[in-house]
Amino acid sequence: MHPDAQGLAISPVDQRIDFGRSPKGVLPALDRELGAHRALPLTHCPTSIAAQHQWGKLVLTFTGERFVGWRKDGQRQGMTCTS
Repeated sequence: MHPDAQGLAISPVDQRIDFGRSPKGVLPALDRELGAHRALPLTHCPTSIAAQHQWGKLVLTFTGERFVGWRKDGQRQGMTCTS
């Protein structure tokens, strides 16, 4: 799993999970690849963020309907919550 400017690249299968995808598709796909996620509180999040979920060091943020950001190892892309 490699986060980038458009979302996430999934190696070695050469697939993508790009920003804008529904959480209904993103969460099950990542749970299959990375194991069960953990929901995080919305402390320090913009009001438009409805959920943030964590798999190890990778944290994804979602509005009510879209994947909008990621953070990992001090890097971030899209709309995210501060630590």
